Amino acid sequence: MKVYLAGPEVFLPDPMAAAKAKQAICKKYGFTGLFPLDTTLDLANLSPFEAGMAIYQSNITLMDRCDLIIANMTPFRGCSMDVGTAFEMGYFAGQAKPVFGYSNDGRLYVDRVPTNTPGIDEQGQSIESFEMHDNLMLEGAIHTSGGTFACEMVELDGYYTRLEVFETVVKIAGDRLLGQGNRIL
Repeated sequence: MKVYLAGPEVFLPDPMAAAKAKQAICKKYGFTGLFPLDTTLDLANLSPFEAGMAIYQSNITLMDRCDLIIANMTPFRGCSMDVGTAFEMGYFAGQAKPVFGYSNDGRLYVDRVPTNTPGIDEQGQSIESFEMHDNLMLEGAIHTSGGTFACEMVELDGYYTRLEVFETVVKIAGDRLLGQGNRIL
């Protein structure tokens, strides 16, 4: 089975090192991990908008080749997860494919939103508080697809690079989707 490896790792200084580490873990549990940068694109003669559209289409094509997604839901550039990764989770949910997620931040969403008054954000708007790690639509996509979400609090220096929780989720996905006997150790 092919796993789409979604997350903000594409923005790291060395995204392919992160990809290779994740792909090795996937292989250990019987999966083939596909990373958003696993395609070759010639963006040299494109406008920034055209380059963005080429990357979008390339990622859609790559997602269509995959059987499930494992999404890094660690907060990115704010209190919530990377919005591109959120879209990718929705794309898989819309195709009735399994959605798995993990985070290297163990706090609930409500505990990450800056606030001066409990339940109200700094702009005076209510904060959803459903004992979920992120927006209810994302956690709903995981749980209704038969996936799993796992999290752990990781030190900031490993916020996007530590892979213990990722490996836990890959193992769970392997046990559920491939069965114990098909897993490669």
